[in-house]
This record gives sequence, C-alpha cells and structure tokens, in this order.
Amino acid sequence: MRADRMIAIVLVLQSRERVTAAELAAELEVSVATARRDLEALSTAGVPVYPRSGRGGGWQLVGGARTNLSGLTAPESRALFLALGSGAAAPEVRSALRKLLRAIPGPFQAEAQSALAAIRTDPAGWGENASAPPPHLADLERAVLARRRVTVDYTSRRGGPSAGPRRRTLSPLRLVDKAGTWYLLGLPDGREDVRTFRVDRISGVELLDEPARVPEDLEAHLEAAWRETVETSEGARSAVSATVAVESRHVPVVLGHFGRHGVEVGPEPGADPGAAPGAGDGRRQLVRITAHTERGLAEQLAGWGAAVEVLEPESVRAELAGIGAELMARYAGQR
Repeated sequence: MRADRMIAIVLVLQSRERVTAAELAAELEVSVATARRDLEALSTAGVPVYPRSGRGGGWQLVGGARTNLSGLTAPESRALFLALGSGAAAPEVRSALRKLLRAIPGPFQAEAQSALAAIRTDPAGWGENASAPPPHLADLERAVLARRRVTVDYTSRRGGPSAGPRRRTLSPLRLVDKAGTWYLLGLPDGREDVRTFRVDRISGVELLDEPARVPEDLEAHLEAAWRETVETSEGARSAVSATVAVESRHVPVVLGHFGRHGVEVGPEPGADPGAAPGAGDGRRQLVRITAHTERGLAEQLAGWGAAVEVLEPESVRAELAGIGAELMARYAGQR
C-alpha cells in the first residue's frame, strides 16, 4: 500500500464514525477492491481498524469517530509507522509522516521513529523474478527495530557458495525491499562505513543483547551506502546491451520484467505508424535491454520465445541460437 494513501485512510477514519469500502474508494479515487485491501492491510499491521457487518456497517477505528492518534498504543504506533515507512520515498510523503509522528504520544515517538526508518522500498527491480521473503527477514526486522547488534552467517557473492558462510557481527540499521529482493544495511564491527548485505545470503541470525552502533547523521550514511550499492550493481548488470523488437502490446510487460534494464527506444523503422495495436499487425517497438553478460542476456530473452526478436548484437543472437540448439538436442522427439 502507498504510504500517502495509508495516511489518508487513517485521517478519513478519524473524521467519520464509520466508512464503507465503497465510500473510501470514492474518497481516495481508487477501486473498491483496492480500498478493501488497504483496510485489511491496516488491520493486519496492527492499526486498530475493524469492520462491522450488517445494515449500517462499515469500517471504523476502535473508540469511534473521536479517536485520534493520541489513542494509539506503543505496538500500534510501531506497526503503523513500520508499514508507512516501507513505501515512503517521496519528499511530500516524508513531510506528512513527520507531521504524523508529532501527533502520537511523546513516549512512543522514539519507537515510531525507529520503525519509520526500519524499511525502505526501491520499486525498480534488477530484472529478476522476485522470490518469497528470505527466511531470516523477520529476525532482522526485529533487530533493526530494537537497535540491537546481531551475528549473522553470510555467504558473500565474492567468495562464492563453495566458500561457505562467514560469521560476522554488525549493527543492523535498515532493510531495503528492492522489488522483492531484500537487503540489509548495517555497520560491521571494526568498520566505520555502512555496508550492504543481501538477505537471502544470510543463513543464520543471532540477536545479541547489546545496543547497535548508530552513526551520527544516520540518514546520510544509509542513503550513501544504498546509492553506492545501486550504482555498482547497475554498472555490473549493464555491461552488455541488446536491441530487441517487441510487439507494441507486449512492451509494458517486457519493460516491467526488466525494470531499469529495459528502456523503450521507439517504433521499429519501417513500421506502419497508423496501424492499430493488435496481434499480427506488424507494429513493433524497439527496446534496449542490458545485462551482465551476453549469455545472461540471452538466457533472460529466451523465455520470451518469438514474442521478442533480437536485432543486435550478433553475439547475443548467437547465444540464443546456442540455447535453442541445446534445447532441441535435449527435447527432440518429445512432441
């Protein structure tokens, strides 16, 4: 759920005794299904929102129309700001959250501030399929919220899986959800610079009864560390590029799959600009796709079959032909 919409829902519920999903949908200009999902997400996150069935039913805050943020408990405040913080990237949303933070009881503000900083979302993926949440994500979330040091068993990409995990002790500072791939930003013992760890490479977590080290100007350190991670990864993943022709109707799907590694270039030269989009109309768009190697790029494109055509470079076309030959050799005679 978008953070700004979550704030809006809480404010609507504060100002009314009861609201239906349809009324909320009209208020926020979203579908009824989206409004209902958002209300259920708030309730699941621990915010005191509940539905009342029957005639005159709807959704309401516990305590009725006059309930305000000063009535939230510590766990409720933490749940609300943890959920809000995960999607709060826009400056105007961050400003709204700061105002909301000042509205909750003073004793809960430090905990809510910690929850707000605990998780961030970077919606632009790496061009890989998102998997299920990694097994130790909940443990790390608790450690970040509690500001406690942890010992983790971490297998570095540099060392490779054969090297096995290495035990490291660090101060966990933030989790980042990058389109389903999770990262931990932390301060390792013996270092003064924040490092990034991919959560699915963590095979064990032990929460220590010791306070985490939190550097001064925490936000600047975290932003700098994440920016360096993205720039380094993008550079490594963009070493090879290919131009592909895609039917216009498939372009949004292809771009959604490849994330930052897919850029629409324009219509295919010679295509009929007046042709209506549709199957078999010959109308195609050019898309530039990048990856770390020719083979890696070909492997990603192979799954699209004839829906995309690689125009250049020849090296990627050759890799695709090789993949096709391998598949033919293995599955010939299966039809």
